[in-house]
Amino acid sequence: MTGNARYDILFEPVRIGPKMARNRFYQVPHCNGMGYRDPTALAHMRGVKAEGGWAVVCTEQVEFHHSSDITPFIELRLWDDRDIPALARMVDKIHEHGSLAGIELAYNGMNGPNLYSREVPMGPAHLPVATFTYEPVQARRMDLQDIRNIRKWHLAAVHRARRAGFDLIYVYAAHALGFLHHFLSRRYNERTDEYGGSLENRIRLLREITQETKDAVGHDCAIPLRISVDELLGEGGLYQAEVEDMIGLMADVPDLWDVTLAGWENDSRTSRFAEEGAQEPFISGIKRLTSKPVVGVGRYTSPDRMVSLVKKGVMDLIGAARPSIADPFLPNKIRDGRLEDIRECIGCNICVSGDFTQSPIRCTQNPTMGEEWRKGWHPERVRPRGSDKSVLVVGAGPAGLEAAHALGKRGYAVTLAEAGTQLGGRVLAEAKLPGLAAWSRVADYRRLQLQKLANVEIFFMSRLDAPSVLEFGFPRVVLATGARWRRDGVGHLHTRPIPIAPGAILISPSEIMEGQLPTGKTVLVWDDDHYYMGGVIAELLAEKNYDVVYLTPASEASTWTRNTMEQHFIQKRMLEKGITIHGFKTVESVAPGEVLSACVFTGRKTRIAADAVVLVTARLPNEELALALQACREDWADAGIEDVTSIGDALAPATIAHATYAGRRYAELLDNPPLPEGVIPFRREIAGLLPLREGNPT
Repeated sequence: MTGNARYDILFEPVRIGPKMARNRFYQVPHCNGMGYRDPTALAHMRGVKAEGGWAVVCTEQVEFHHSSDITPFIELRLWDDRDIPALARMVDKIHEHGSLAGIELAYNGMNGPNLYSREVPMGPAHLPVATFTYEPVQARRMDLQDIRNIRKWHLAAVHRARRAGFDLIYVYAAHALGFLHHFLSRRYNERTDEYGGSLENRIRLLREITQETKDAVGHDCAIPLRISVDELLGEGGLYQAEVEDMIGLMADVPDLWDVTLAGWENDSRTSRFAEEGAQEPFISGIKRLTSKPVVGVGRYTSPDRMVSLVKKGVMDLIGAARPSIADPFLPNKIRDGRLEDIRECIGCNICVSGDFTQSPIRCTQNPTMGEEWRKGWHPERVRPRGSDKSVLVVGAGPAGLEAAHALGKRGYAVTLAEAGTQLGGRVLAEAKLPGLAAWSRVADYRRLQLQKLANVEIFFMSRLDAPSVLEFGFPRVVLATGARWRRDGVGHLHTRPIPIAPGAILISPSEIMEGQLPTGKTVLVWDDDHYYMGGVIAELLAEKNYDVVYLTPASEASTWTRNTMEQHFIQKRMLEKGITIHGFKTVESVAPGEVLSACVFTGRKTRIAADAVVLVTARLPNEELALALQACREDWADAGIEDVTSIGDALAPATIAHATYAGRRYAELLDNPPLPEGVIPFRREIAGLLPLREGNPT
C-alpha cells in the first residue's frame, strides 16, 4: 500500500456512518480568514488538501442562522438557500479527488456579538457575550420557544448542507465557541429547567439536535459530534471525567467523535507552549466509551507517532488542522515513502492570525497557502522555467532558501551564496531562543530539498560585494541578505533615535542571538516590536539569572500575539519567571545605570535602574550590497546583469512567513510577462449588483 509497510495502517479505509473514508487522514474544521468573502479561493484551498491525500476535508465554522454572527471574524455562512452555491463549489473541489467533504454547522450564541445582524445574542443564561474582544454586549437567556426555534433552524441548515453535497454534517459543541458547548458547561448554564442542572439535563439539547440530524440525513450523510473534553478550569468548567460521562451517555448516537480541548487557544497552542501530541492524555480514554470512530488533533507530523496512536487505540483517524496547512500533501508523501519531503508544521500559529486579522490564511512553511486560486500557486508544482538565464541568490535565510528552492524546481540554474557556514539565516538564530526550536524546520525542509536539485549550487563563506557580483555576471541577482535589529530605539512609538548617553550599555536582539550577554545584574527590555521577540529575550535573560524589567508602550507583553492566541501564555510565563512587566511605558532616554521612562498617557517621568538595556524595536534591512549595486547600475549591462531584486527582510523586515512568501513570489513571477498598467496581480471575488427594480430596493 505504501512505500513503507509499517505505515500501511494509516491508509486503511475507515467507515464513518454511511460513508467510507479512504484512509485515516482527517482535516478537521479550521478557520482561514476567507469564508463568505472569498469562497472560490477557499474552495481551491480545500481542494488542494483533498488532492494531497486527506480523506476527509472539512470547512471552518459555518454560521447557520442570521441571529448568530461572529463578525468581525469572516467564516462561512449557510443562512439561506442563496449560500448553497458557494458551499457546493467547495464540495465539488473536494470530491474531485475522492475525498469526503465535511461541514461544521455553528450557532455561536454567547460567542457571537452579532455586530453585522444586530440581533440580540442568545444563550443559556443572561451573561455578557464571551468574545475575544470583550464586546459591551450581553446575551439574553433563551426560553423554551427559543430552543425549539434553534432546533428548527439547525435542521433547516442540515437539509441545505445535504443539498450542497456534504458527506459529513457536524454537530458542533466544542471550544466554548457555540451554544451547545455553553449548554454543556456549568460556567454558562445556570438553568433550573430541563436543560440545566444535572449532567443529563445539560446534554439534553445536544442529544436532541444530534438525533434530529441523524434522523433527517443519517442514511445519506455521516454525523460527527465535536466536543471539548476539558476546559482546563477544573470543576468550575467542563472537565475530563464529566465529559467522558456525557460521551458515555451518548456513546453511539453520532457516527464519529471529534474530541478537542476548550478554548481554541488550548486546543491549538503554539510549539512554544505545547509539544506534539499534547492533547493525547485527554483523548486516550474516549474509545473505550464508544464503538464509533474517534478523531483528535495534536499537531502531529510524525508518521510513526500516528501509527502508534492507531495501534494503541487512542484514535481511529489522525486529525489535523495546522499540519494540513503546512503540508497539504502530507498523506501522499507518507504513502509514497517521501518523509523527507514533508513540510512539518512549526506551530507558530501565523495561520491563526489570518482569522484574527480577517485576512486570507498564510503559513510560514507553505507560502502557497491561501494563494492556490488567487495567484495560481500550488504547494508541490511550479511551472517550468521561462528562460535559460541563471540566477544568483545572495543570502540563505528563509527568503533566499525559498527562492532558490522554487527557482531550482522550475529548472533555473541557481547559485546560492551564503556569508556564513549554515543555511537558515534568522531562522537558525531564533530557533535557539526559548521555545522556538521547532522553527528550525523552516531551514531543515529547504536544505533537504536543495540537496536534491543538481541545478542549485551552494557556496558558504561567500560574503559578496558589488565588484564580485559584477564579476560573476549572473543575469538575475536576488538579494536576500536579511536585516539586523536597531540599537537606537526607533520603532512603532519613536520614529527618531532616542538619546543614549556615552557609557550606557546597550545590546540588541541580534547580538544576544550571536551569543553576547549584557554586563551587570539588572537588564531592562524595551519592547516596541510587540510580537514574540521582546518576550522571548526577557525569558532568556531571566533563565540566565538576570533581574529583568520589561517595558512596553502597549497594555501587555507581546500584544500582537493575541492574533496567534498565545499572549496570555507569554505573559504568564514571564511573570512565573520573575520578570517585572510595566505596560503603557516609554523609554525616553538611556544613561549609564538608568533609563528615563514616561507614561504614554500623562507623560509623567520615572527613572528605572538598569545596568544594561535591550532595545527590541525595529530592524534595518541589510541593504549595503543593494545600494552599492544601484550605485554602479551603469556597469550592469557590460557585466551581463539584467536585474537586481531585494526580497524579504532585505527589502522590508517582517515575519518569517513574509520572507518565505517573498522567496516564492520572486520565483513564481520570474520571466512572467509584465501585467498591463492597472491590472491587479491576483484574483479576487467581487459582488455583482443586479439592476434595481421599481418598488423593489433589493
